[in-house]
Amino acid sequence: MKMNKLTIAILIAMVLGIVTGQGLRWLTPELATSFAENITLLTDIFLRLIKMIIAPLVFTTLVVGIAKMGDTRTVGRIGIKTLGWFMMASLLSLTLGLIMVHLLSPGVGLNLSLPDGASSSGISAGAISLKDFVSHAIPKSVVEAMATNEILQIVVFSLFFGLAAAAIGDPAKPVVSVMDSAAEIMLKVTGYVMNFAPLAVFAAIGAMVAKEGLTILATYGTFMSQFYLALGTLWLVLTLLGSLFIGRRILVLLGLIREPILLAFSTASSESAYPKTLQRLEEFGCSKRIASFVLPMGYSFNLDGSMMYCTFAVMFIAQAYGIELSIGQQITMLLLLMVTSKGMAGVPRASLVVIAATLNQFHIPEAGILLLLGIDHFLDMGRSATNVLGNAIAASVVSKSEGTLQEAGFEPERSAA
Repeated sequence: MKMNKLTIAILIAMVLGIVTGQGLRWLTPELATSFAENITLLTDIFLRLIKMIIAPLVFTTLVVGIAKMGDTRTVGRIGIKTLGWFMMASLLSLTLGLIMVHLLSPGVGLNLSLPDGASSSGISAGAISLKDFVSHAIPKSVVEAMATNEILQIVVFSLFFGLAAAAIGDPAKPVVSVMDSAAEIMLKVTGYVMNFAPLAVFAAIGAMVAKEGLTILATYGTFMSQFYLALGTLWLVLTLLGSLFIGRRILVLLGLIREPILLAFSTASSESAYPKTLQRLEEFGCSKRIASFVLPMGYSFNLDGSMMYCTFAVMFIAQAYGIELSIGQQITMLLLLMVTSKGMAGVPRASLVVIAATLNQFHIPEAGILLLLGIDHFLDMGRSATNVLGNAIAASVVSKSEGTLQEAGFEPERSAA
């Protein structure tokens, strides 16, 4: 019942955060501003604790998982399956975002005038390129990669280390055993860190409402509701796709990952949910070695919610300015986003950077991002939760395809000791 208690605590913290933030705005706006600036310290502490455990957790679990796979052919086979699913999910997310924005037409009728050349969103449009992504993926120092929590670089080093450990066999067993123990210790540390989650959620929600107010939801209510409807459609499609492989057990999986999803939603950070997602996947019956392999890769290659937002936002801005994009241009945009979205991991405000780069490619005013900056945090909450869902389903499907998914899975009510 521990999971249920923590989930309830997070929900209560969200409600208290909303009430506290809005109450301060009504009583003393000056105090609300001060509250928003100071209370975020709790969220910062929690996210720092998460960052503290991510690098050693990813490294130890991934190395142990690869080493226990036994040979490079197995790693290659699982890698191809993983990347295949990621590419399919990416294309699906981008395409569905394009379809939904055409059906809902959130920007049609705004008839905004084109901004002057001096207008700027403050977001660098050239921050992500294929060349930058490829060079960034290869670490020049594993110590630096761990110090800066560059997950993709840690994954690359872990792949080499794990493959080498598997190749030399018996001499590597003591090291693998130590890393296995270290991984278990890090999972225990994760349990300690998660006790701070409700405080972090209260601080994040309270500060956001105290700063922006609930009135911003009314102002942008139509756009936000339409985007969340699009995300809901993506959830349904991903769930149906997952059920084709794991059947009705997809419902058990959804029950088990509700806590990390809620955590990602309330903190607007899918990274904060990584340790708990890994734990829940193991309780679901996923092979530990496969979950440890698929999940960290998903943080670089399978950000489904973020990718849907890219197409949805670009087309919304184009609609708002009355700019028509041909079918050919829209297909080109999808292909461009398939590449540039893979560089999101580790880039601050990554979705906005990718959107700015895409707007620049199609001569859509970059200043259109200003339409979204005020509510980006609210939108990021949904994107982060969707990213967690997509990666959890991916790990389950790959584990099932390898025949390592335990059929006697855990029910949500019995998921924790």
